[in-house]
Amino acid sequence: MKDDRAITNSSRRRFLVAGAAASGALIVGWRAADAQTSLPYLGARIEPTALGAFVRIEKSGEIIIGARGCEIGQGVKTSLPMLIAEELDVDWNRVRVEQLPYGYIDTDKGPGNKYGDQGAGGSTSIPTAWKDLRQAGATARWLLLVAASAKLNVPAGQLHTESGSVIAPDGTKLAYGELVDAASRLDPPTEPRTLKNPDEFNVVGKPTPTVDARAIVTGQTQYGIDAWRAEALVAVVARSPWIDGEIASLDDAEARKVPGVKDIVRIAGPKPGDAFDAALADGVAVLATSTWAALKGRDKLKIEWKPGPFADESTDALRRQADEMLKPANTDKAVAVRRDGDVDKARKAARRTIEARYTMPFLAHATMEPPAALIQVEKDKVLLIASLQDPDGASEVISAVTGITRARIEIRMTRAGGGFGRRLKNDYIAEAALIAKQTDKPVKLMWTREDDLRHDFYRPFCTFQMAASLDRKNEISAWSAHCAATPRNHRETRMKNRPLWASTLAPDDFPAGLVPNFDLSLLPLASGQPRGWWRAPAHNATAFAVQSFIDEIAVALKQDPLALRLKLLGEPRELPYKGHGGPTFDTGRMAAVLKAVAERIGWGRKPDTDRGLGIAGHFTFGGYAAHALEVSAIDGKVVVHRAVCAIDVGHVVNPLGLEAQMIGGTIDGLSTALNLGITLKDGKVQQSNFGDYPLLRMGQAPVEVEVIIIDSGKEPSGAGEMGLPSALPALTNAIYAATKVRIRELPIGDQLRRIL
Repeated sequence: MKDDRAITNSSRRRFLVAGAAASGALIVGWRAADAQTSLPYLGARIEPTALGAFVRIEKSGEIIIGARGCEIGQGVKTSLPMLIAEELDVDWNRVRVEQLPYGYIDTDKGPGNKYGDQGAGGSTSIPTAWKDLRQAGATARWLLLVAASAKLNVPAGQLHTESGSVIAPDGTKLAYGELVDAASRLDPPTEPRTLKNPDEFNVVGKPTPTVDARAIVTGQTQYGIDAWRAEALVAVVARSPWIDGEIASLDDAEARKVPGVKDIVRIAGPKPGDAFDAALADGVAVLATSTWAALKGRDKLKIEWKPGPFADESTDALRRQADEMLKPANTDKAVAVRRDGDVDKARKAARRTIEARYTMPFLAHATMEPPAALIQVEKDKVLLIASLQDPDGASEVISAVTGITRARIEIRMTRAGGGFGRRLKNDYIAEAALIAKQTDKPVKLMWTREDDLRHDFYRPFCTFQMAASLDRKNEISAWSAHCAATPRNHRETRMKNRPLWASTLAPDDFPAGLVPNFDLSLLPLASGQPRGWWRAPAHNATAFAVQSFIDEIAVALKQDPLALRLKLLGEPRELPYKGHGGPTFDTGRMAAVLKAVAERIGWGRKPDTDRGLGIAGHFTFGGYAAHALEVSAIDGKVVVHRAVCAIDVGHVVNPLGLEAQMIGGTIDGLSTALNLGITLKDGKVQQSNFGDYPLLRMGQAPVEVEVIIIDSGKEPSGAGEMGLPSALPALTNAIYAATKVRIRELPIGDQLRRIL
């Protein structure tokens, strides 16, 4: 059976190439058509190493597989090479994985990438690689079979492979290493190879430890913040505390006296209204021989800042703006996202209507590794070493800032200490390039935690006004959700042509298509704060509002919350889903994960005194996840006694990695719900470090997160974001069950302490 997706990829100016390395090793990888460059392997090391592309097989039998994706903790450095190893038919314990660099190349039809999609966002890494990378492994295996056929004088169709060897009908074995000379001289196949059926998998689907786990725990892994080059100067930046603020005056005399300070330069941010496509703010950079000297120099700067146009913005004012926008008189200002039937007519005929309002704050990303970049800008070339999520964007912004063509920009990617969407923005790369242009030395830009929290692209602030009308049979006849939010597509070139609600709301999210009269709309709020992708964009907020409201309806109807969800989902069927994660939403798969967590936690039993059970589920980017929690909340202190998560992302590449992602997503969701919020006063972000932006501590976390993996056999989706959205409402629903206190605003902490 032909691989249709691989054929499509081939038609998009990419095809597989094969050849020999200088050592004679067989290398196989993608190249864009009409590429003018070879396929070097540079890795993320300080000095280049000479490895191949996706697959390199040495004469010794050593097998090296390149990991193309940005590794931000989601596990792709392990899972993507597993796809290649599966089709190559090698034992995983014989594989060495190396990080590939960014693979930009010029073609006669425009920019290309010799490795395919290297970004990390939207949980797309596995879906885009599922057939793409497997085809690379299958091609390498085919070349080895053809080489063995000629050597053994046996038709290739009578040979098979196993554990890195080609085996003849009489049992003769030829190790792959013995065949690389002949295989490297062959042309790759003109048609995609037939890929394995899942029941033939030996690598995919097996629990596999992170390939560089030992290096991580022993401190040997190089993150972007660890990169260094001889003669590099460390740079830190004093940035305007106001959006679009400017430098009114600068006295740097005392800063220049600090031992180790070598230079002080200014960098420009965007003008009011301009896109946030380069540096985020006006700033003054201090360059020094060490981080300590640079920070001490920054402390000595005397800067007077001219406030920008949003100097009076505050969280309180934003709340008042949301309240005003959500008044019935302002419904004509709403941007329609989806409207089915006639909600107003259904409401007039309803026996009763239930309403509730839910609010979620701005959120920072707070990655464990703050933004950092090592960059060297020379006359006609650039080198960047950094933790990234969007290397395409990094390449573009460096070229825009320096004027150097993208083909002359070398980017080495490292493991990142978290991403969560923060590194999809390359403002810190633009800063580094702007600074490096003004010196003849390499520059290592460092951000502190305070820089990170106060100069982020925040998860949008939003308030949902929910309403459900019940007919004479107590069935939900109408559903409306009006969301007053700071739209995500704010001053960003890539988003300017997308609908205002894009990435803030999803038109086909539950219960769309399941309620006859349905209204979803956006009421845009004015705010100067930069907004960006934050783990499970849109879904992290909509799941909280929708799944909390479902529980409120169930309580009003005196129905079981699980039973109400299952009733709404109805019989298993596929509904159209046009957003990311579609093309369909499977009600049966959603019901299955809800039932799984309910059974595991013992749904329906009466918990111990002062404890409550909560449940929630959500469809995110192609994955179906549900949570069930058992909690207590005494004197304002929330304790999660049990946490159960079920996940269905189709075919599972690495169960161990998937389990880790669900545990991490659950912990992240609990941390967000309990503690986290960015607030504004006089146009400034009030939070500065973990003291006032407190991530979940070990004592607050559940002792264990029980993960149930359901392999539905469907095409795979990613997993990096699926574990978070349903964790938040499962927690607040459980708190209500324990205390009868309804949480409609996040974060929970201070609010719950006041109530209890």
